[in-house]
Amino acid sequence: MADAEPRSVSDERRGGIVLLRGTDRAGFAVAFADRLRGAGLAAGLSETGDFVHALEVSPPVSVDVLYWTARIAFVRRRADLDAFDRVFHAVFGEAPPLPLTRSAVPPSKRDDVHLAVPHGVDEPAAGGGLPWATLPPPVAAAEPGDSPLRTPERRPSALAALAELPFEELDPRELALLGDAVRDSLARWPARRTRRHAIDPAGRRIALRPTIARARRTAWEPVTVVRQRPVRRPRRAVLICDLSESMRAQAAAYLHMMRAFTLVADAEVFAFATTLTRLTPALRRTSAEEAMARATEAVGDRFGGTRIATNLTALLDSHHGNSLRGALVLVASDGWDSDPPARMSAAMARLRRRAHRILWLNPRAGAPGYAPKVAGMAAALPFCDHLLPAATFADLAAAVRLLARP
Repeated sequence: MADAEPRSVSDERRGGIVLLRGTDRAGFAVAFADRLRGAGLAAGLSETGDFVHALEVSPPVSVDVLYWTARIAFVRRRADLDAFDRVFHAVFGEAPPLPLTRSAVPPSKRDDVHLAVPHGVDEPAAGGGLPWATLPPPVAAAEPGDSPLRTPERRPSALAALAELPFEELDPRELALLGDAVRDSLARWPARRTRRHAIDPAGRRIALRPTIARARRTAWEPVTVVRQRPVRRPRRAVLICDLSESMRAQAAAYLHMMRAFTLVADAEVFAFATTLTRLTPALRRTSAEEAMARATEAVGDRFGGTRIATNLTALLDSHHGNSLRGALVLVASDGWDSDPPARMSAAMARLRRRAHRILWLNPRAGAPGYAPKVAGMAAALPFCDHLLPAATFADLAAAVRLLARP
């Protein structure tokens, strides 16, 4: 490098000569760093990025300037200087005249991507050298034709396709897979504001007792003001599932959904046919198969008759009735009830006064022309915030999103 005698930097700038004009700087720096790594230099991403930034800030006007720019960017140890000089001289020792652009190469030997640089041989290999010129566009122009442009048809994933199938067409493995998808959709569960407060420097309310306690140390002058904020807790959820004979096809899918609520939202789960059964401990199992087996074993009257109003009243009168206060209540049933409608209205009115919101999932609500003509469903509908279809896992996912809405 000491033998080269290029013109001065100021003269070349006045003459408008800039080395590597029109060069793809990133491609050039990556290719040069690869050569250095092959010689044993630790030319990583940081050094390559510094070199690209230096070429952008101060474009080299001579080989000497390019040498010092690359040396400052890549050489970190004195032991690497000999290897760097050897690689740089091999690349630029017999380079074409300034400026190094594509016009310096005859058209017959010009490459679309690379400008070949001699490496001590007569003819460089095809595709050799470093990427000097800007890369061509990756997509060629479209050939003229009469057929319109066609885009590939997007097909749903296997999970999305299963979510649209009726429950009776799914096997236990697919039910467990979709149940895990419902559990993943419950990542953000709404919280409610409680009456309790916690110490927080960013709180808006002054905590009187801690402030006065600290004022005792400063002659009763409140030098330190303690602030507090309201404590927010996850909104309680209570799920009630109908496991009578008319709900046999939907029972397993509903249990998977309720297991997701127990694991994520710490929900209370109850099932009923003719009597009420608490399933929360059974559904808190890590294994879906074990949870389904324990829940099925716990409900002794499954796939029998239906007494919705009687079981709702039993839940309200039990010690678990307090869990309904301010809770999101989800009832999954088709509305077929052997109790009189007046008793259903009375039970739902009591539930309405305790719950924050009531959602009723009906597997037949999504059918065309559906109307709640069943006596039990018609009696319960005025006390519900939403009546939603629940014939597929896609319907259950929509219900979960509605429940999780703040």
